[in-house]
Amino acid sequence: MRFKQARLLAVFTILASSAVRSQDAGLLTIDRVFASSEFRQEYQTPIQWIENGEAYLMVVYTDKGNAEIKRYQTATQTSTAYLSTDQLTPEGSNTPIFIEDFSLSDDESKVLIFTNSKRVWRSNTKGDYWVYDFSKKKLSQLGKDFPASSLMFAKFSADNDFVAYVMGFNIYKEDFSSGVTTQLTSDGNREIINGTFDWVYEEEFGCRDGFRWSPDGSLIAFWQLDASTIGSYNMINFTDSVYSQVIPVQYPKVGQDPSSAQIGIINTFTGDRHWVELEGSIVQNYIPGIQWINKDLLLIQQMNRKQNHLKFWGYRPSSKETKLIYEEQSESWVDLQYPDITANNWGDNKLEILSNGKSALRLIENEWRKAIKIDLNSGSTTLISTGTYDVASIAGTTPKELYYMASPNDVSQRYLYSVDLKGRKQDRRITPAQFSGTNTYNISPNGKYAFHSFRSALSPIVVDLISLPDHKVISSIVDNKVFKNKLYSLKMPTVKFQSFTTTEGIEVNARFLLPHDFDASKLYPVIFHVYGEPWGQVAQDSWVGLWTIYLTQLGYIVVDVDPRGAPVLNGSEWRKSIYQQIGRINILDLGQATQEITKLPYVDDTRVGVWGWSGGGSSTLNLMFQFPETFHTGVAVASVANQLTYDNIYQERYMGLPQENIENFMAGSPITHAKNLEGNLLMIHGTGDDNVHYQNMEMLVDELIAQNKQFDMMSYPNRSHGIYEGRNTRRHLYTLITNYFLEKLPVK
Repeated sequence: MRFKQARLLAVFTILASSAVRSQDAGLLTIDRVFASSEFRQEYQTPIQWIENGEAYLMVVYTDKGNAEIKRYQTATQTSTAYLSTDQLTPEGSNTPIFIEDFSLSDDESKVLIFTNSKRVWRSNTKGDYWVYDFSKKKLSQLGKDFPASSLMFAKFSADNDFVAYVMGFNIYKEDFSSGVTTQLTSDGNREIINGTFDWVYEEEFGCRDGFRWSPDGSLIAFWQLDASTIGSYNMINFTDSVYSQVIPVQYPKVGQDPSSAQIGIINTFTGDRHWVELEGSIVQNYIPGIQWINKDLLLIQQMNRKQNHLKFWGYRPSSKETKLIYEEQSESWVDLQYPDITANNWGDNKLEILSNGKSALRLIENEWRKAIKIDLNSGSTTLISTGTYDVASIAGTTPKELYYMASPNDVSQRYLYSVDLKGRKQDRRITPAQFSGTNTYNISPNGKYAFHSFRSALSPIVVDLISLPDHKVISSIVDNKVFKNKLYSLKMPTVKFQSFTTTEGIEVNARFLLPHDFDASKLYPVIFHVYGEPWGQVAQDSWVGLWTIYLTQLGYIVVDVDPRGAPVLNGSEWRKSIYQQIGRINILDLGQATQEITKLPYVDDTRVGVWGWSGGGSSTLNLMFQFPETFHTGVAVASVANQLTYDNIYQERYMGLPQENIENFMAGSPITHAKNLEGNLLMIHGTGDDNVHYQNMEMLVDELIAQNKQFDMMSYPNRSHGIYEGRNTRRHLYTLITNYFLEKLPVK
């Protein structure tokens, strides 16, 4: 009892000291970060280019907080009303519908509005759809006889007479003039999935919208997945009833067969349906992308189970013939067309189509990540980007140029480059030197304009409308002046980027945040933030967040480190070296880099902490277990403790099949090394995590008990992988983590 009282007194003393410090207006508190509206950022509202980029539409908000759409002439910024709150108010209602997203028919005579959305897995993809018809000056709801918030992915046909959408795993077509709804598929259910996807396709391929109108509106190509053989992971809700409720999630674990996938073609007038025949098993191959090139050519991406062989097929509905256009193989894995090499965002895996459908752009890995042009008739390729550095992503095209993102001299940053599409001219940087940090662009169809977003480690996002290629600012869209003025009144850390060479001879990059009152003659505790897998880069010159700034104000040095395998612009060998080595070479790099960093004269090597989320939580566990002499305190959030519990697409892409190399899966799993724990460990998990299942926590707890290791744990009832649902969750979570570091890794 005396020990507990002394321990509590120490914690209260630390917290009291923190409270005294926080009376300074320049210092943050947990409540200022998570419980107040004091630091509120602005974000760009939905925007759509029209008239080939000479104009655009943007959602704006009235003084009453209602949404409406305005039209802007791009060059002059002259604005006019496009869709007012009066036009957005349904008949018989006093309240306009709220615009979450919108799209236009090809002839711009109708606006499709998405609202009242509901979450499906990660994103709010179910909701209500309304259409405003300018010719009739009328607002009407689609699928009004269906339950609220039940429609998905509504899209106009090319002739603007119909809209199609998914409801209840089936595809429907609705006639604007008559209001008649036609059901185009009827076999959809929880196991037969039409026009959308199962959990793992969405999570790992970014696939959500599962159907495509043909350019002439006569056909719809759609995915059908058969998930009838997929096992269900049962989550348990203990809190909302006196009896527990079982929530099953179809989830193919690593080593288990995926859902079968095939592409169907529906005649939208007759309802006739047939299936595209591709080589290979519909179970042992994935279809991560399809797109119409013209009304009689559908481009289909097919990838084998190991994800190291990608094929592009051309399918012609008129003859029902398929032709192999292009293929790509790798000894490790083949990447899809993600929006950025960091892979921490999702797209629909579409290729950029050039020359009226004659060719397409793709990024390939060959020493560096390069842009190539694929001839869609012959399959021949032309190298477009010639620089000896990585292309991070394709940003857009003009008839003559390719715009892409890269950073040849600093892997923590991103800049816009351009190159001649014939591959004959030198690449050139477009982003001016003053934008040192992370830049992204939404480029107009004609390539003359772009919305330019900029952020850096200590600067939140700002968005400007610019002209290209001169990069002159036309208008400020999001300036975040109020937020920045509030932010810069705080005592801010110093940011520096530095590389370290490990004892294995590997050079890794690190981002340091030093306390505002940093004194190089003193010793500081250090908290490492890690991810360490192929799905995320952390040592970036991008906004660090208020909580990280708060940690530095408490007196911690915060360091982000990226090991081999992280999606850093260090070349193909760096990124692909982690194949079948997750939990091993990345942990070796992180551990040895930490040992080098702790040699710095101002770092206290007796007070070293580490934390991470998801894959970063797994890295945290492995570092605590494999480098127990280096790391003293760790906080692992939503971690994969056993690689055999995670989904097949992700784990098999980077590790191969467990049937062939089970020893690598076990060697990289934290649970294998749990017996080595020596320091302080806090494990945190949401019981409703449909991504990294809560069983990972239970399995690891069971093993730590068997090894007689003491630890701390916290479960958040019914919270998902992001642990944000429910009242006060985020404040509670970060208070818990902060207090754990303050207690176990005290600031002196």
